[in-house]
Amino acid sequence: MADGHKHMGMKRKENVLKGITIIILCIWGIVTLLPILFVLFTSFKTDTEISIANFKWLPSSFLNFDSFAQAWKMGDWLGYFKNSLFITVVVVCGSLIINSLAGYAFARLNFRGKNTLFMLILVGMMVSPQSIIIPQFVMLRSFPLAGGNNILGQGGTGLLDSYGALIIPFLAGSFGIFLCRQFYLSFPRELDEAARIDGCGPVKTYLYIFLPMSKTILATLTILKGVATWNDFFYPLILTSSERMKTVQLGLQMFKGSTATHYNWLMAATLITSIPMVILYFCAQKYFVQGIASTGMKN
Repeated sequence: MADGHKHMGMKRKENVLKGITIIILCIWGIVTLLPILFVLFTSFKTDTEISIANFKWLPSSFLNFDSFAQAWKMGDWLGYFKNSLFITVVVVCGSLIINSLAGYAFARLNFRGKNTLFMLILVGMMVSPQSIIIPQFVMLRSFPLAGGNNILGQGGTGLLDSYGALIIPFLAGSFGIFLCRQFYLSFPRELDEAARIDGCGPVKTYLYIFLPMSKTILATLTILKGVATWNDFFYPLILTSSERMKTVQLGLQMFKGSTATHYNWLMAATLITSIPMVILYFCAQKYFVQGIASTGMKN
């Protein structure tokens, strides 16, 4: 009898905790969705409906696409999308190669100074991009034999205002190396021994054994790096100056005027620019959680 009451009490406690968890998750979901819904509703509103005097939470019609048409006419969006897409694809592909190779080396190979070098790489996770933008700017401007520079990196603009300035600094990253290293540490050592018995060196072991089993971590890196590169505003603002090098994030700034801002046009353009990243996430979402969870299995 006592065991029955104890069992019922534990079950009641579990139900209460489950109910509290569901309520917290629902509140968190609503808080997360509110800004997205605000962007969506505002993009369908007219100028009158977003004014302070006649403000409405919901648009009068969800079939009003005037804001989207006006936003598209405001700038060279095909050029902005081309720049952002090219930069994002090259950065993501380069990052997958470099980060996975470096993570594999730190996780499976033994060489002198490995732990010290890895600790130095982790320092990069603690440094904000804004604190190193000046030395990066100087290095890119002084790049030899680029942008009119001589062999000593003088006389021109180097890689500034070019694709190189927005690609080269981001081909590798501390966080990506860390994720790959943690992921490859979870593999049993027997794989390396079996590969050596079959005559595979480190490169073949990586290519034929570890890389085919890296879908989860590579998909995770693709999403994280792709979103970060596509949404980057700071570096394109500092490292580029011409209209031809504008990305979609710089293009959004044209809606912010000195006297007034067309928020409905801005929200419509924001929705348009977010479509590629939404597609990317839905294509790789089934691997995303698995990749994040698998990186913490071993130290």
